[in-house]
Amino acid sequence: MIGLVLLALGLVLIAEGAVYALAPGMVERLLEMLRSLPLAARRQTGLLSMVFGLILVWGAYQIGF
Repeated sequence: MIGLVLLALGLVLIAEGAVYALAPGMVERLLEMLRSLPLAARRQTGLLSMVFGLILVWGAYQIGF
């Protein structure tokens, strides 16, 4: 189980690092857009992202990763 958590964390760090390395200007524009959203919308987006991530991790676990 700890291996699965480390795998997931590593994949998140790879994806985040790639975005910052390949498109830093896009990250800045995205952050500006997020600042303009109401707090409730940001919270809902975060919660939906967490649920989707949990579904992906559960699915990977079910197929044996």
